[in-house]
Amino acid sequence: MHFAFVSGNPALDLVATVESRRDRPHELLATPADLEQWVMACEELPDQVTADSAALTRAQQLREAVHQLALDRIQGRGYEAACLDVLNHAAAGQPPALHLSDAGVRRTGDLPSALAHVARSAITLLADPDACLKECGRPSCTRLYLDRSRGTRRTWCGMQACGNRVKAAAYRARKHATP
Repeated sequence: MHFAFVSGNPALDLVATVESRRDRPHELLATPADLEQWVMACEELPDQVTADSAALTRAQQLREAVHQLALDRIQGRGYEAACLDVLNHAAAGQPPALHLSDAGVRRTGDLPSALAHVARSAITLLADPDACLKECGRPSCTRLYLDRSRGTRRTWCGMQACGNRVKAAAYRARKHATP
């Protein structure tokens, strides 16, 4: 399975494990093995964890809580209490351990520590008044991302996945409209 990490925050990348939420939701974390692969692929998380169905459910609950809280932030609403409870509970766990060597930083820990890190990343992001959270401008994409571009003018979650598609469609439409 291929996961895209373009959101600028591991919590938002977890949210992106459901694609096309509005049209045809597609679950990327359908099995515990999918969750293990996602954690391993995320640079900020431990390099190896094991997951069972209960852990998958906890990760999905955290994902949905972060999604709702991020939408609340984007739309200027108050946060839902149940989502805050899920987020704060996950964040209370021990984070992954860091190990420095000549090869760089290595993170170790179990799945609860990985989810604690993701939850803490969400809290840091949601608490930052200067963080510019956005939803991708491609109509069928529902990915949320952190816009760190100059002037916060970024429109798409990423050029490769969405920006190129939108630009190519606009080009085709212009060519088709030209007599």
